[in-house]
Amino acid sequence: MDDAFQAASLTASQPTSQPTSQPAPQPAAHAVADATACFDDPLPAQSIHFAVPPMRTLTWRVNAPATLRVQVAQVWVTRARSPYDHWLQPGETLRLERGERIWLSTETALPARVSVTSAWQPPFAGVRRGMERLAAWLALLTLRRSREA
Repeated sequence: MDDAFQAASLTASQPTSQPTSQPAPQPAAHAVADATACFDDPLPAQSIHFAVPPMRTLTWRVNAPATLRVQVAQVWVTRARSPYDHWLQPGETLRLERGERIWLSTETALPARVSVTSAWQPPFAGVRRGMERLAAWLALLTLRRSREA
């Protein structure tokens, strides 16, 4: 940007009686916007789409932070640790936390379409996380025993 600014100021300080062979360079503001836009790309996500049968209740345990989105028909959502129930209309969303259990039902005559979207996790991510926890626990145990000795 500084080089473009200096080039523009040099061409502006030239006398106007001399014709220039090329137009003065303009700062490329869109190039900066394009460069920063690449960092705003969302991470890969995985979505599970399913239908809630009419007059039935489904339960779901959330394995990762997710967003529940209602596509068709009103859905009644009950959370395990919450004293509140949620009635979600089509297009509305509800943020869900990892480990949370929810119950979904609808009182309409048609099935309600729902999607649960979370960040994509590579295969065996849970196993890797468990192994990291085990390694940290063993390191802590070893540290405690070395202090005791």
